[in-house]
Amino acid sequence: MKMNKQIAESMAEVVNHQLTADDIASLLEKPKSSELGDVAFPCFTLAKEWKKSPQTIAADIASQLNNDNIQRVQAVGGYVNIFLDQQKVTQQVLSNIMQAKQSYGTNQTGMGAVVLDFSSPNIAKPFSMGHLRSTVIGNALANMAEKNGYQAIRINHLGDWGTQFGKLIVAYQHWGDKQAITASPIEELLKIYVQFHEEAEQDPALIEQARAAFKALEDGDAEALALWQWFRDVSLVEFQSIYELLGIHFDAFTGEAFYNDKMMPVVTELQEKGLLVESDGAYVVEMEEMPPCLMTKTDGATLYATRDLAAALYRQQHYQPEKIFYVVGNEQSLHFKQLFQVIEKMGYAWAKNLQHVPFGMMLKDGKKMSTRKGKVVLLADVLAEAIATAKRNIEEKNPHLPNKERVAQQVGVGAVIFNDLKYHRLNDIEFSIEQMMNFEGETGPYVQYTYARLCSILEKTNAPAEVMTFQPLGEQAWPIVLLLEQFPKVVAMSFDQVDPSQIAKYALQLARLLNKYYAQQKILADDEYQASRLALCSCVAIVLKESFALLGIELPENM
Repeated sequence: MKMNKQIAESMAEVVNHQLTADDIASLLEKPKSSELGDVAFPCFTLAKEWKKSPQTIAADIASQLNNDNIQRVQAVGGYVNIFLDQQKVTQQVLSNIMQAKQSYGTNQTGMGAVVLDFSSPNIAKPFSMGHLRSTVIGNALANMAEKNGYQAIRINHLGDWGTQFGKLIVAYQHWGDKQAITASPIEELLKIYVQFHEEAEQDPALIEQARAAFKALEDGDAEALALWQWFRDVSLVEFQSIYELLGIHFDAFTGEAFYNDKMMPVVTELQEKGLLVESDGAYVVEMEEMPPCLMTKTDGATLYATRDLAAALYRQQHYQPEKIFYVVGNEQSLHFKQLFQVIEKMGYAWAKNLQHVPFGMMLKDGKKMSTRKGKVVLLADVLAEAIATAKRNIEEKNPHLPNKERVAQQVGVGAVIFNDLKYHRLNDIEFSIEQMMNFEGETGPYVQYTYARLCSILEKTNAPAEVMTFQPLGEQAWPIVLLLEQFPKVVAMSFDQVDPSQIAKYALQLARLLNKYYAQQKILADDEYQASRLALCSCVAIVLKESFALLGIELPENM
């Protein structure tokens, strides 16, 4: 909060820089009640060090503190309560937003590139609701990285290699129907994959066939490779249609198979650095306070860790990023701790720039969704249902709305994305189509409707785009101004804490305050305050649109 920084600098002078402005800024807080001011500074932590009572310290600071944006200061108990000059602050905040427009909130603290590894669905398996979380959290973080000055490199580390392809090849050879798969790729591939697991419970020989099929694939067998390539190609076409609907793009689809020829050099490097230890015929890297990290199996085959190690080395060399984020579920936490420690043991200082961004599971009836057992909810089905629900609402409430199809898509898809991002990423989410389709309360459509209402208000008037002097807008508008002023801080904090839910909650709070203000004020009343009220509405619209852009959600101008 820029205002807090100014106050902290003034306060640092009052205390003769016994505390830095940054130290003071970190202690400033919002009072519980507006009657106690707009900003408060607690003096309790200073009492012991300065050998004075908190009340005395507060009184001393309050008597000397002065700043152009401060109207008055009170010492109450051990707090310095600061009341800001509402007209001056309103003038500054609204002028800044109207001048900056969509670049408001942009921070230039970031330097260089940030690589984000996210989404990563498995080839030949459906894009389920279980994949939604990594996809939308990763995309939001990429948008937030760019807003904070970084170049975001979006990588889709596809699950396009591994023993499941041996199972799928055997399943296709036994029960596959080429025509059916061509017509409906993922649905048919899932069907024979599930059938394989059901049949294998009765016939263990199928597992051996699958191992042999994957070995043939690894050895470059032409028939196995052709099937694998076909499975990959048809899956990507289907995935791409979902990404287009979600409005998400990637810079690279370098999946697991991309690193097939890059793993042996990694294993050689581990050997040369004396890090590989034999364990029952396999090779591991010993870990501190963790189980050993398995690098090659007894048959010499490589594993996830080897592949992720090759990927990390390739990305570092190829992109030279400041950070690499792995947006992968909670259950992989140990894997990434091991991976990062192996890279550290190899002597690479950039290991400290690697970060696992874990998230909770999408549950159905309290349980994790399982592709193997066919217990999945397809994301494409959920998006289609959300769009259909939005369309029904439009037909009911605004049947003459132009671009109904486009608006229904924006609202339906936005509802699904927002329903995920409004929760802290570490929380598990119970899948509920009813909750997702509830367009009241803490939902994406609620914010979208608020934005559309603002656009409608602003269309009805010829108010000047720039207002030079803002009239006082009263107590109802003041909380909105203070919240608008905080947006750059929220943008910075949400990225630093890799937490898109802060942006989602901010947008909800701003929409709620605006709707409360709208209920109490006649925005279009023809008086001397109209231009200032419209400027406030314009600024809220700008910040709501930018907040949702960071989350990867579009805001329709009409609903």
